Amino acid sequence: MTATTHGNDGNANGATLCMALELGEAHWEVAFTTGFGQKVLQRRVEARATQELLEKVELAREVFGLEADCRVESCYEAGREGFWLHRFLQAQGIGNRVVDSSSIEVQRRRRRVKTDRVDLESLLDLLLRELAGSRKQVWSMVRVPSVQEEDRRHLHRELQSAKRERVRVTNRIRGLLACHGLRLEPRRDVARQLEELRQWDGRPLPPGLCARLAREWERVQFHTQMIRRLEAERRRLLSQEREEASLEQVRQLLQLQGIGINSAWLYVMEFFGWRQFRNGKQVGALCGLTPMPFQSGQSDREQGISKAGNRHMRSMAIEIAWAWLRFQPESELSKWYQRRFGRGSKRLRKIGIVALARKLLIALWRFLETGALPEGALLKAEV
Repeated sequence: MTATTHGNDGNANGATLCMALELGEAHWEVAFTTGFGQKVLQRRVEARATQELLEKVELAREVFGLEADCRVESCYEAGREGFWLHRFLQAQGIGNRVVDSSSIEVQRRRRRVKTDRVDLESLLDLLLRELAGSRKQVWSMVRVPSVQEEDRRHLHRELQSAKRERVRVTNRIRGLLACHGLRLEPRRDVARQLEELRQWDGRPLPPGLCARLAREWERVQFHTQMIRRLEAERRRLLSQEREEASLEQVRQLLQLQGIGINSAWLYVMEFFGWRQFRNGKQVGALCGLTPMPFQSGQSDREQGISKAGNRHMRSMAIEIAWAWLRFQPESELSKWYQRRFGRGSKRLRKIGIVALARKLLIALWRFLETGALPEGALLKAEV
């Protein structure tokens, strides 16, 4: 049900103006209401026109007959606009919530109506329910990082992008050569290899293909230089910045055998360095490694892991779980995996590595919080 189809609750939240935003590339749709069963005022503003948005808020106050200093609460779905709008609204004294889009209730019919007005009314309804103190969880809100915390993520994300781009171009080079029955060894002198390559009948490569391969290799070299620069910057920060708490956490993780700089940096900057967890369940849930059972009547099955939360962390956590088995074979976690899944099929071992990744992630969180080593784990100095 939407905010316009509830019973007549009046101003259940007192003198509060509720605002929902639907953010588009060219325009923003904004809707206002004051309570369940009250009318909804919808207006359009130009995208990123903050002054015009504030004017619409003042207009809504007048339309609903509210005081100039009345409380204003707003919400919008997390997306490409990021968090700058959240910070702006809070600076204007407006309480705001950045909502996880996947947590918003939708109808389960095969076809459902979806328009900006329907979405806005749905957001308003959920906002009103939260303000009214609904005992049931209304939605999931995105944890908004500070400007500094958000800025720290650029270095490793740019590094990951550069590595992916290099792999993409390298694969394209191999594909072009495979069309002529040839292959290239990237670790050797590529320019000389291109000159020496011959087709099946002994003729040299066509000039157009040679020119394209040379340009593609220039792209590979560009990305390689970029990766080296970013890795050098990361090493510089680790060696010189001594008062940064997040970098101290990176150094702490690097003490463990099987944890390298890529995983330690990602774990802290994406996950542990700016979030507060109350228990291990929250750690696994935010990484998307929690099981999703489906039980209804006689049906009882597992749907796999949720795959919600931080995708960067999820892939790295599983990669490090395999490394943990190799470099920490005497740890209690590795022994647990070998007892439960070591002699199973390939499919069972893959299922088990996800469980190990979740347990290891929780153990690393406790290590950073309390300094307690995962049971049986070795430090690099002890190897």
